[in-house]
Amino acid sequence: MPEPTATTPADHPLVRVYRTAALIHRSDERLRGMLTSGELAAAYYSPRGQEIVAAAMAHSGVTTDDYLVTTYRGIHDQIAKGMPLDLLFAEIFGKATGACKGKGGPMHVTHPDTGVMVTTGIVGSGLPIGVGLATSSDIRKDGRVTVVCFGDGASNIGAFHESLNLASLWKLPVVFVCQNNLYAESTSYANGTTAEHIADRAAGYGMPGVTVDGNDPQAALDAFTSALDRARAGEGPTLVEAVTYRFMGHYFGDPGSYMDRDEYDAALAADPVPALRALLLERGLADDDQLRAWETQISEEVDRAITFASDSPYPGADELRLDVYREQVPA
Repeated sequence: MPEPTATTPADHPLVRVYRTAALIHRSDERLRGMLTSGELAAAYYSPRGQEIVAAAMAHSGVTTDDYLVTTYRGIHDQIAKGMPLDLLFAEIFGKATGACKGKGGPMHVTHPDTGVMVTTGIVGSGLPIGVGLATSSDIRKDGRVTVVCFGDGASNIGAFHESLNLASLWKLPVVFVCQNNLYAESTSYANGTTAEHIADRAAGYGMPGVTVDGNDPQAALDAFTSALDRARAGEGPTLVEAVTYRFMGHYFGDPGSYMDRDEYDAALAADPVPALRALLLERGLADDDQLRAWETQISEEVDRAITFASDSPYPGADELRLDVYREQVPA
C-alpha cells in the first residue's frame, strides 16, 4: 500500500491507523465473500470488529524487526505488521507461493522478514513462545520487543499465568496484548471469567496492567506506545487488555446465535472503522476525496493479492515431506 507523504496530514498517526484498518477490513470482506461464494475453501476466523486494535499496535512504535506472536484469528495482526498480502493470501489459499508454501495454512502463518514469527492454532500456546522469543532478545541485547496477541479465553489457562510470571521475573522485553472481544469461542466473558478486567491480573505478577478501549484509536495508540517504550527501556513486560468486539461468529459459518443481540447491535452501531473515518473528516485530517482515493488504492492492492493467490499452483507431491524433517526426505 503506498505510504502517505510526510508533508500532508496523511502522515498523522490516526490517518495511518485508518489506512491499515481499512486494508484489514477490505481483506476480510474479500476473503469472506470468496468463502461464501465457494471460490475459496479454508478455515477462517474473521477479525471483523477488531481492526483498530491491530492497526494501533502497528503504528505505536513497533518496527519490522520486532517479533509478533498471534493466534488463528490473526490476519489483522499479520497485515498490520506489514506481511505482504500476496504471500499471506496464497498461504490462506494453500498455494505453493504462500509464505509457508501452502503447508501452514491460515492457522499457522509465519513470515520472519516482517517479524511474524508464530501464528498458533492452539489457544494460549503463543504466550510461552513469546516469552522464549523475548528471552532470546534479552540474551542477545538486539533491541527487539516481542508482542504477543491472544484472546480473553486464553487468559484462563496455565500458560498465561506461567508466561506472565516468568516474563516479569526476568524483566523481558515483551508486551502481552489481550484482545478481549468478550467471547471465548461461544462462551461470554461474564460466563467464563470472574475478574472484572483481564489487566487486573497483572498486579499478581508485579507488572503494569492497562485496560483500554481497543476501538478508540488514540487510547490504543497511547497504551501500546507506553508499553513498547517500557519494554525497550529494559523495564520489563506490560499486560495491555484492549476491549473490543467481534462481529462474526467464532469461525466462518458459525451463526453466533449465542451472542446477546442487544449487545451485538450496540457494538455494530459503533463500528470502529467507519467511526474513525468520520473522526478524520471531523478533525480535518482528510477530506472525502482523499479517503476515497486511499480506499480505491487499498481495494486494488487486495484484488492484486487475491489474483496472485488464485492463480498460484498448489504444492506438488515432491513437497509432501519437505520441511517436515530436519533431513530432507523425498516424497
